Amino acid sequence: MIRTVATTPFEGQKPGTSGLRKKVQVFQQPHYVENFVQSTFDSLSDFEGETLVVGGDGRYFNREAIQKIIKIAAANGFGRIMVGRGGILSTPATSCVIRKHGAFGGIILSASHNPGGEHGDFGIKYNIGAGGPAPEPVTDAIFEKSKTIREYRISDAPDVDIDTLGITRVEDTVVDVVDPVEDYAELMGTLFDFDAIRDLFASGFTMRFDGMSAVTGPYARAILEETLGAEPGTVVRGEPLEDFGGHHPDPNLVYAKELYDLLMSEEAPDLGAASDGDGDRNMIIGRGRFVTPSDSLALIAANAHLAPGYKAGIKGIARSMPTSGAADRVAEKLGIKSYETPTGWKFFGNLLDADLATVCGEESFGTGSNHVREKDGLWAVLMWLNILAVRRQGVAEIVAEHWATYGRNYYTRHDYEEVDSTAADALMADLRSRLDTLPGTVINGLTVEAADDFAYHDPVDGSVTTKQGVRVFFEGGSRVVYRLSGTGTAGATLRVYIERFVADPARHDLDTQDTLADLIEISRVLPDIAGRTGRTAPSVIT
Repeated sequence: MIRTVATTPFEGQKPGTSGLRKKVQVFQQPHYVENFVQSTFDSLSDFEGETLVVGGDGRYFNREAIQKIIKIAAANGFGRIMVGRGGILSTPATSCVIRKHGAFGGIILSASHNPGGEHGDFGIKYNIGAGGPAPEPVTDAIFEKSKTIREYRISDAPDVDIDTLGITRVEDTVVDVVDPVEDYAELMGTLFDFDAIRDLFASGFTMRFDGMSAVTGPYARAILEETLGAEPGTVVRGEPLEDFGGHHPDPNLVYAKELYDLLMSEEAPDLGAASDGDGDRNMIIGRGRFVTPSDSLALIAANAHLAPGYKAGIKGIARSMPTSGAADRVAEKLGIKSYETPTGWKFFGNLLDADLATVCGEESFGTGSNHVREKDGLWAVLMWLNILAVRRQGVAEIVAEHWATYGRNYYTRHDYEEVDSTAADALMADLRSRLDTLPGTVINGLTVEAADDFAYHDPVDGSVTTKQGVRVFFEGGSRVVYRLSGTGTAGATLRVYIERFVADPARHDLDTQDTLADLIEISRVLPDIAGRTGRTAPSVIT
C-alpha cells in the first residue's frame, strides 16, 4: 500500500557540487531522507514507468537509505529500480549502468572521500539520464521544492533483499538487484588492451592497489587480479566497510601515506595506486615517483592514443580551473582545444555530450573521459597500466620524458580544513574587494600581473557561473588560487593552489615545496590567513 505522509521542510537541503552532504545524524532524522528524495522526484517530470539506478559506497546508513529510496521511487511511479547488490555501486559504475540501460537517472549514496561510520558523513546525489551529476538548474529546483514540501509518498512494502541477485516487486515497480561490477568491467574491456596488460603482469610487473576499505575494492579485485592476472593480494583493503576501517578514504599523500612510503622504499612495486570512498578519485605513484593529479591528466591525454578506445585521438581536454596548466600544453601540441571549467564534474558534462572534450580532470585526484559522465578512479589506473604495457618504461621515466617535452608545472595544494565559515567568507570577500588594486603590486619580490574572480561561460549552453575562485597571476607565469570547497560538512575548507612553470629540464627534479617556497609565503600573507583564521599552517598539503 502507498501512504501519503505529512511533513515539514528542513533547512539547508541545498545540493552542492556533489549532492547533499551532512553528518549521518542529520540524515537519520525522521523524514529527512524522505523529504529530500521526494523533493528530487517533485523537481523532475515524465519518469512514469522509467528506470532508476540506486547504489552507493557502502558507508554507514547506506542500506537504510536505499530501502527508503526504493519505497519512495515505487510510490512515485518508477517502473524499474536497479540496485547494486549489497547496496554497492561506485559512482563511475552508476554512471555506466545509467548509460548502458537507458535509465531515467540515478541516486548515489555517498559522501565521496569524507569519513564514514556512525559519526561520519553521508550524502545523496541525483544523476541525470546522461549519467552525470545533476546540473545547477536541477539542483536549484530540488532545493526550492525542499523548502516548500508538505508531504511525501512511500510504499508500506517490506524491505527488499538487496544481497541476492534477481528481481522482486515493490507495488507495481520491478526491483532488479544487479552485480555491481559486471557492466563496468565489460566497459573497461572495450577501452583498454587487456591482453597487453596481462602480458605486462606475466612479465613480472608488480603493483599495489589500495582500496582504502571503500567501494573500489571489489572492482579492482575482479579486474586486476581475476581478469588481468595481477598477483593475488595486489589489492589491499579491498572490502568495503561502513566506516572505511576507521580511516579517511581519500587517496592523497596524507591519508594514503603507507602506500606512498612503500613506493618510495627499496621494496617498492612498479606501480602504486589507490581510489577513494565512492571510486571516482585516484592516486598514481611509480617506484620513487609520485605523479600529481594535474600531471597525470596531462600524461594520460598525451598517451591516450595507446589505448584501443582512444586510438583515433582525443577531441579536447577539459580541466577544472584550480588544476595546473600542464594539460593545456598537451592540448596545444596536439592541436586540440583545452577548456577551463569551475570545480565540479557536472561542468564537464556539456563538453563531453557535445563531443568537444574527451579527457577531463581535476587536481583533486579526479580523472576521467567520455566513457561515463563521472570521474573514474579505476579507469585512470587502467589507463596508466595500458600506457606502461605499451611503452614498457617505468613511471618515473615516462614522467621525466613528458617534462622534457612540455616543461614542468610545479604545483601544490594547501588545505585549511574546518575553518570558521564566517572567517573564511570574510577572507574571500576581502580578496575580491582588492582585485582591481592588486595588479602591479610587488609582494616578496614578485609582481602581480593580473587578478580576477574566475567566471565560466559554458560554450555549449551559454550559461554563466561566477565567483568560482580568486586567481592571482604573477609575472613569469606563476599563480596562486583561493577558493572555498563545497565538499565538507563542518565549517569551511579553504583551498589554496600554488603553481609555477619551469621549462628548463635541468630544474625538473627539484623539491616541489622548496621550489614554490616564495609563492607559498605569498599565498599566506596576501590574505592574512593566520590573522583571519588563526591557522598558521595548512591541515593537508598535496
